[in-house]
Amino acid sequence: MKSDRLLSILLLLQTRGLVPAGELAERLEVSVRTIYRDVEALSASGVPVYAERGRNGGIALLPGFRTDVSGLTADEARALFVVAAQGAHAALGLDAALGSALRKVMAALPAPHRPAAEQTSRRILVDPVRWMSGPPAAVDVGELHDAVFADRRLSLHYRHSGTDTPRVYTVDPYGLVVKAGVWYLTADLDGAPRLFRADRVERAAPTGEPVVRRHGVELADVWEELRRQVEERPGGVRLGVRVHRSRLDLFVRLHGGVLTGRPEPEGGPAGEWLLAELDVPEVAWARSLLSFGSNLEVLSPPRARRVLAEAAAAVTELYAGNG
Repeated sequence: MKSDRLLSILLLLQTRGLVPAGELAERLEVSVRTIYRDVEALSASGVPVYAERGRNGGIALLPGFRTDVSGLTADEARALFVVAAQGAHAALGLDAALGSALRKVMAALPAPHRPAAEQTSRRILVDPVRWMSGPPAAVDVGELHDAVFADRRLSLHYRHSGTDTPRVYTVDPYGLVVKAGVWYLTADLDGAPRLFRADRVERAAPTGEPVVRRHGVELADVWEELRRQVEERPGGVRLGVRVHRSRLDLFVRLHGGVLTGRPEPEGGPAGEWLLAELDVPEVAWARSLLSFGSNLEVLSPPRARRVLAEAAAAVTELYAGNG
């Protein structure tokens, strides 16, 4: 709707200052010509908005102009109150600030929207931590948060998995990401993107040097690049398996990330067993499938079957030896 678009333009200009018309058109998914028509409409309604022509031009509000209108729709108000349940604010030490901000938003909402917004915070809960993942590791994300926002290079004392002694890196941070309850620092190390688990950071301190980030690259871009590297990392071994239908859901939930395709029924649609293929880093990974007992059989390659047979024999010997 045009009214929503006009309000969006107003709020963007109020937040950003001078904004190129092309950027406004791209963000609002309209033509530049439509943006200029909207600017004329805002001006006709008394909003002190103007356009600067030229290479470095754009659209802006007169200095000092502010508007208190929130313009929130009912769904937008509800969306804000879902944020309150996500838990990331507690790790950043922002729980109290979030509660205060939401109370102010609630007070500013049109009266008809308030019941739905309040009910959303009571009826929707987002828990980002996976089942049975154990208690989260102690991590001072607040300290790391402050270091990232200093916009300075960081001296990072980082302990890699399986080591006791931290290594020291000088990195250019982009920001923090929380995924499945685990916090990560995304940063460039010597110009290349790197991912650091926050619970392995023993100390992070600004060096005093200004941060050097790749031109035009934002946190979301770096995260997407790193996420793709992790998820699309080529495997080294293809495991052929058959899994009993009664354990299929659990199998897919645990190992969906390494499945090469959808499991297919063995011997017809009504078969109790399904065939699947897993792309895993090494043969030894197959040992993790022993938890399915006789409900899963590794069919290939032969060396993976030998690894499982040896592991199963070792477990049998262990418990047989204890009577």
